[in-house]
Amino acid sequence: MTDFIEEFISYLNIEKNCSKETLKAYLTDLKEFCSFLKDEFGDEITIEELERIDNFMLRKYLALLYKKNKKVTVSRKLSAVRSFFKYLIKVGKLSKNPGEEISLPKLEKHLPSYLDVDETFAFLDDIKGDDILSVRNRALFELIYASGLRASEAIGLDLDDIDMQSGLLRALGKGNKERELPFGNKASIALSKYISRRGELLKKGATESALFLSKSGKRFQTRDLRRLIKKYGLHAGIIKDFSPHALRHSFATHLLGAGADFRSVQELLGHKNLSTTQKYLHVSVEKLMQVYDNAHPRQKKERGNEGV
Repeated sequence: MTDFIEEFISYLNIEKNCSKETLKAYLTDLKEFCSFLKDEFGDEITIEELERIDNFMLRKYLALLYKKNKKVTVSRKLSAVRSFFKYLIKVGKLSKNPGEEISLPKLEKHLPSYLDVDETFAFLDDIKGDDILSVRNRALFELIYASGLRASEAIGLDLDDIDMQSGLLRALGKGNKERELPFGNKASIALSKYISRRGELLKKGATESALFLSKSGKRFQTRDLRRLIKKYGLHAGIIKDFSPHALRHSFATHLLGAGADFRSVQELLGHKNLSTTQKYLHVSVEKLMQVYDNAHPRQKKERGNEGV
């Protein structure tokens, strides 16, 4: 089974372009599931044993998970197992997915964390300094906010993905899907300054395709991005939960709040389903109510009859 797990993780990495964090989590979850199966079948787990897994056995595993994990963790671990079975069916090694009939735990819906416009500007404008790392950081965060990039997309950018003349970048999203995104004037200014000095981060004679470099001259890492945004956020007086994804949420929130077309925002974010984008609508309730009051025929009529 270990070989099957390694094949699956490789598939997620190459075909699905999953982040390192996702790959690590899936690997951990599937190793845990493998340990459970060894207690049931013994050390050698073959395809024949996997075919014998049924709902009863999975519910037994689910019960063990609930004893030591929160709902959100149980949901992730069960999702990893279901995806693993789905992959084995896809490559013709299994005939059925016993996890399909096991429902994921119902989770509380948490609204995405985001900054209002003033907080976002305060955060970005607080990134000062003329040293190369400060210049890089300003360009990196300006670009995430300007284009609504995921952390992995921003870190994955190569120098050739940026077209300064057209103001467009090429991002590689989930499932290796490319999309072209605009970036505004502020990001363009910050990027131009950084790119002109990017060579300061390269070792003498070294070459590196990555747009954003670490101080050692290698591709900047997602964990460092998370650390930096928390550091700058605290310095700017932002006490709410703040992450690179919150900056992406802010991008979508501000566009919708300013009246941007819903499907256009979906395209910019790279969401496959409209339902994924809909979570940003909670911040625009007041605007939606204003549109409703101004546009709905019955609302207009009632407003016109006020005081009669």
